[in-house]
Amino acid sequence: MRAVCWNGIHDVRVENVADPEILNPRDAIVRVSLTAICGSDLHLYDGYIPTMKSGDILGHEFMGEVVEVGSSIKNLSKGDRVVVPFNIACGRCFFCQGKMWSCCDNSNPNAWMAEKAYGHSPAGLFGYSHMLGGYAGGQAEYVRIPFADTGPLKVPAGLKDEDVLFLSDIFPTGYQAADNCQIKEGDTVAVWGCGPVGQFAIRSALLLGAAKVFAIDHHVRRLDLSRQKGNEQHLNDERVETINFDEEEVYDRLMESTGGRGPDSCIDAVGLETHGTTLDALYDRIKVASMLATDRIHVIRQAARAVRKNGIISIPGVYGGFADKFPIGAIFGKGVTIRCGQTHVHNYLNPLLKRIEKEEIDPSFIISHRYSLDEAPEAYKAFRYNQNDCIKVVLLP
Repeated sequence: MRAVCWNGIHDVRVENVADPEILNPRDAIVRVSLTAICGSDLHLYDGYIPTMKSGDILGHEFMGEVVEVGSSIKNLSKGDRVVVPFNIACGRCFFCQGKMWSCCDNSNPNAWMAEKAYGHSPAGLFGYSHMLGGYAGGQAEYVRIPFADTGPLKVPAGLKDEDVLFLSDIFPTGYQAADNCQIKEGDTVAVWGCGPVGQFAIRSALLLGAAKVFAIDHHVRRLDLSRQKGNEQHLNDERVETINFDEEEVYDRLMESTGGRGPDSCIDAVGLETHGTTLDALYDRIKVASMLATDRIHVIRQAARAVRKNGIISIPGVYGGFADKFPIGAIFGKGVTIRCGQTHVHNYLNPLLKRIEKEEIDPSFIISHRYSLDEAPEAYKAFRYNQNDCIKVVLLP
């Protein structure tokens, strides 16, 4: 089969690889009908995530048709159309039983690697380093699904692939980010990063009752999309306002707009490759370039300073290692709560599917570019280097 393979920093290739096979009675094989490049895939592309090996198959946002099932699979049949959560969960361990799916104890065969870095291992992920399982990803013609009796969601016949593809990751990720903010009717939320996850965090905050959302970025098209889509159902009440951090000071604007109180909650939808124009953002870039730190946390510092006292900072953006100048003083002094982590996708599949079916949201609004699987190297370059115009890429095997 054809698959998108990582071969080093900024080097992805479409290669011929062996077809996946059933290895466990709880496995299934899916023929991929649509897949996507995630913003967190760019962390792999840029070389920020360790334990990648040449030839690793990328991709954790995908869906398709079941073509084979293991002998223990009773809930899926050949021909079922499914969307697959990006994190792999056994369904039986302490964490899965507690619906903390992204913390599964049994799905990472290389747990010892993550334990050395983090003390404990999160769940295994499709196509995201050997530290997180070494699983082949879904930017391919076929993919093996471990624990297929737990993860995949059957897709109703009336919905197109583009309607539901993002249930695999970024829609639940943006929604959990907003859910973690414990939003009450009338709340104000600030979202840093207007990429795909940020777009869904903005829309989710509105769905959960936020009265005002500030969308923060410097890519003009992404800011425009945030304003357009966030306000389309509230034509007489502009609920989404944008802040271009190249043109104005984020903290000052947020204080002015909230009467000096600050947002009730802040969402960091950027992660470890954050950008900024302030002195601390430059400091981060120098530290990381000098290999004296792994993550750039400019956004976390801004959020900690801006969020109101006793507010919440929610972090769906991916961080991977060790950061410098973490603002613990502001967080402690203001009584701020931080909520973060990989998304418990399984918890949100059915609730968000219902929202799609009710036409409360059309997740395909974020798609800006469509490529064939063979054009994946070009697609990665477009997503990495043309972020003002390239918001979300899907690949058609």
